[in-house]
Amino acid sequence: MALIDIGANLAHDSFDDDRDSVIARAAEAGVTRFVVTGSDLASSQGAIDIARAHPGRGFATAGLHPHHASDWSDELAGLMRRAAAAGEIVAIGETGLDYFRDISPRDVQMRVFAAQLAIAVEHDMPVFLHQRDAHADFIAILREYLPHLPRAVVHCFTDGPDVLADYLAADLHVGITGWICDERRGADLYAAAADIPDDRLMIETDCPYLMPRTIRPKPKSRRNEPAYLPWVRDSVATARGVAPDHIERITTANAARFFALA
Repeated sequence: MALIDIGANLAHDSFDDDRDSVIARAAEAGVTRFVVTGSDLASSQGAIDIARAHPGRGFATAGLHPHHASDWSDELAGLMRRAAAAGEIVAIGETGLDYFRDISPRDVQMRVFAAQLAIAVEHDMPVFLHQRDAHADFIAILREYLPHLPRAVVHCFTDGPDVLADYLAADLHVGITGWICDERRGADLYAAAADIPDDRLMIETDCPYLMPRTIRPKPKSRRNEPAYLPWVRDSVATARGVAPDHIERITTANAARFFALA
């Protein structure tokens, strides 16, 4: 078994006491490579440091989550540019729009989203995208940059068939998390999962968030981690009516190609 977790927030402080053990458990579970998400200045640098510590297994992104858009700075933009130029990251992001909580003003989110897309274009980098309750503005801004971006993935996709159709028409890749394992919230995603072409599909944990509700026996801790990625694989396989090993093969190949992993 060889899975790739394309979105693991391993720089999160919930992993500070046992990060190496978490990474070891991932390997034991068949998650052989992982992309550590950068979502602000500290976690972007942390993601790079983790990737350095696990060459060939760990990789990093650098960016600013829309929740933190008000914290956009020359320092973070400089880190993103330096890391991209040095080959220390495999994508720009996490970046995008989130109107579900509106933690940062919407106009600021849109401006900072565009600024990060411009950096990705500048360095010919793929983008790792976040969108929640902001589809219209998100796709409008993204379409301006897509002709100049090599690749783009909407990570932690949670919407239904209509939004998915727009993303597929724009040639985007789609990342699925443990949201699909949640029978309460994930019904729309479960219904849409079969519509994602084999060559656009990837899977992720988004740990420490979104632990799959299908895990048995149920873990004592509510913290998600990369070792639980097989449960996402299995739910995606069920939703698409295929074997888990097929999902494993295609998502691993897609992730390796998308992020140009060595």
